[in-house]
Amino acid sequence: MNASAAPLRVGVIGAGAMGASHVRTLTTAVPGAVVTEVFDPDTERARSVVGPGGRAASSAEDLIASAEVDAVVIASPDLTHAALAVRCLEAGKPTLCEKPLALTAAEARTVVDAEVAGGRRLVQLGFMRRFDPGFVALRDAVVDGSVGRVRVVHAVHRNASSSTSTDDAGLVTGSMVHELDTIPWLLDDPLVAIRVESPVTTGFRDPQLATLWTRGGVMATVEVFVNAAYGYDVRCEVVGTAGSASLEPTTPIRLRSAGVDGVAVRDDFVAHFTEAYRHELGAWVRAAATGGVASSAPSAWDGYVANVAAAAGVASLGSGVREDVTPGERPALYA
Repeated sequence: MNASAAPLRVGVIGAGAMGASHVRTLTTAVPGAVVTEVFDPDTERARSVVGPGGRAASSAEDLIASAEVDAVVIASPDLTHAALAVRCLEAGKPTLCEKPLALTAAEARTVVDAEVAGGRRLVQLGFMRRFDPGFVALRDAVVDGSVGRVRVVHAVHRNASSSTSTDDAGLVTGSMVHELDTIPWLLDDPLVAIRVESPVTTGFRDPQLATLWTRGGVMATVEVFVNAAYGYDVRCEVVGTAGSASLEPTTPIRLRSAGVDGVAVRDDFVAHFTEAYRHELGAWVRAAATGGVASSAPSAWDGYVANVAAAAGVASLGSGVREDVTPGERPALYA
């Protein structure tokens, strides 16, 4: 977008922690964008988030249809994502949809099918780790051969507590889904199978430990613990035949423990990935200003594939065995 172009008018659906963060980032750190409308069932919260220069929309549908909105950010509860993304596609508006694309693979496929029917890509998925400087550097180390042939990946994803991933399936579809997208992206190697287990046998099975297999023969371990108490902690190590590469903690840590003397660990995922969200929204705004999404951005198809892997993970948690990940053939639109 050149300096003389009118700013992209953005509508944000959802004024919770994620939606409010996106409004702040778009307003303060992303050139070429202005937030004109926000919708939330809590109208006062929507008004406070959008600020004096914007409008609190009466409904999500009203916001999507508004002549004052060029592009839409979906940051509402997970179960609303797929239907809202389809409405945005029907309206022809570029959309950044927070992960997951849907709660089920079948719902996610409806978004893919609607986008394919429209003939152009308009949906970018909110897999922000693809924009995080640390994860980008980690991927570069894989691509340039610094670690040799990758054999194993180890990933850790912990929250102090979670108000959204509160049951066995939700932990996979709402939290582990990040790793189910990140690992095949890091390796440029699709997942073919998953096994998910937990040391917890009754009640909410948190933490969970997944083993992933890729088409190229890499194995990965993924620990997701959404009530780890001490803070928000994301780690990843790629191990190859010539060395290893790993993310370093953004805050020096002597002891990772809640309530014990040591350097505090962040408990806020938004703060942890501030730069990732800024890069993500910046890339989306630049592409949306031209009427679409960047070809390199995570797509509706990527969201669907992650949902397929998550469904297999949920099935494995129940069956106790390895389950295949079979998304089917990628439509030409996403080639």
